[in-house]
Amino acid sequence: MRLVRYVPRGDAGGAARIGVLEGEAVRPTAYADLLALIRAGDAAGPLAGPAADGGAGPALPLHAVRLLAPLPRPGKILGSGINYASHREENPAAVFPTAPGYFSKLPSSVSDPGAPIVLPYPEAQVDYEVELAVIVGRTARGVSRAAALDHVFGYTVVNDVSARDVQFRDPRDQWITQGKGLDGFCPMGPAVALAAAIPDPQALRLRSQVNGERRQDASTAEMLFPVAVLIEAWSRHITLEPGDVLATGTPAGCGAFRRPPLWLRPGDEVSVEVEGIGRLTNPVVAGWGAPRRARSAR
Repeated sequence: MRLVRYVPRGDAGGAARIGVLEGEAVRPTAYADLLALIRAGDAAGPLAGPAADGGAGPALPLHAVRLLAPLPRPGKILGSGINYASHREENPAAVFPTAPGYFSKLPSSVSDPGAPIVLPYPEAQVDYEVELAVIVGRTARGVSRAAALDHVFGYTVVNDVSARDVQFRDPRDQWITQGKGLDGFCPMGPAVALAAAIPDPQALRLRSQVNGERRQDASTAEMLFPVAVLIEAWSRHITLEPGDVLATGTPAGCGAFRRPPLWLRPGDEVSVEVEGIGRLTNPVVAGWGAPRRARSAR
């Protein structure tokens, strides 16, 4: 089962609602908020029948709705830095972690499918990263690897957009959040696949395209630290709460490590997808910031 958050097209003032994807249609549920559904604790019951409030109406064709980010303001967004073995091929100088680390993206960086990725200034070295994202369903603190996936509500897709000139500004300083937390730098969606629909998160194919050109194509089997290992490791230090989003890293093929680097530019269109969940597409537009001196990626 896959869920979406949506508003009907043409209803500018309409309230968002959670729906169930059924082929090329969306069936409304009783929920207007995914976090409320997660906290209800039993997705199967509330979602099995028609909306309980009686006002949700019939199923809508997919083309008649505008899809939104499933979680517009997650409590936390944690990301895994280097987590795919294929990075060794494109960046032999990279220092590979011996244990799962994490960085943060700001909740305000979340944006909807189709929303523009705004370049902050003309010389910005902005990159794309396709990632499988985990949505936490139950509070996790010090959970074991064996029990880790029991705390997952579902999975979605994120594009971990990154300003590399900021991220790599000075290796002595902590610039990762600044480079990855800008407004609109976390497109999310278009759907959430419930955990039961993804029995093995390490058996999914993920891809990215820029203007129709394939840039990344890999399997989650290549993760250095699988989803269960990330949850086990991160929950030792941080309480993972319902609705938190865990981005699990990206494979080789990002623009920063191509020769020459391929940065996103106004007019580009970026698509990222994960098997069994869906494709997330966003245009790239010029930004509002003042020009800055560009720095080369490291």
